[in-house]
Amino acid sequence: MKEMDTKRVPVLAIDGPGGAGKGTVSRQLADSLGWHYLDSGALYRILALAATRKGIDLNDESSLAALAPELDIRFGTGSDDSVWLDGEEVSAHIRHEDAGAMASVVAALPAVRQALLLRQRAFRQPPGLVADGRDMGTVVFTDAAQKVFLTASAQERADRRYKQLIAKGIDVNIGDLLTDISARDARDSSRAVAPLRPADDATVIDTTHLSIAQVVDQVLTLVTS
Repeated sequence: MKEMDTKRVPVLAIDGPGGAGKGTVSRQLADSLGWHYLDSGALYRILALAATRKGIDLNDESSLAALAPELDIRFGTGSDDSVWLDGEEVSAHIRHEDAGAMASVVAALPAVRQALLLRQRAFRQPPGLVADGRDMGTVVFTDAAQKVFLTASAQERADRRYKQLIAKGIDVNIGDLLTDISARDARDSSRAVAPLRPADDATVIDTTHLSIAQVVDQVLTLVTS
């Protein structure tokens, strides 16, 4: 597809901090709209995982940037939220809290973000794309037809993450989760490149007291109105 044609493909950009509900909401929206789905955060998690497996330091910006285009990444479709790296399913590996912390480190490196930029934009295919991340509306898809920024209190986000991990049989401490989430918020919001913030033309939705269904309905109303 030519670049000019690709630009005509509608994009719904959904940004926000971890635990605000972006992933679940975005997948449901993609299913409802019949659009493609991009979990941009997974790309950074996968890169961090691949780097550690290859013995690359997470602060080695040039090596990480060189590794990024070489990764063989595949996402499941529809209700299948599996993630594959070099033919191996790594869903469980990249959903762990340690993976999120490592992703936040590599995501702060300008050369890494640039290396993954074109890869993210390649997901923009007909009939449309729901892009989930932290800089979808501010950097990757600045021309998105609709931009949404989901947020929630740090305590609520820690509670949600705690329930998710416990349900998967992973033993975690709620206090540690809250500390990690607050630290990542600070790191993501203060980084020099593509800091976490709502786009100027984004609709901000606080999901603290909303159900997933309520958030999905609100966003669908924005898209279809």
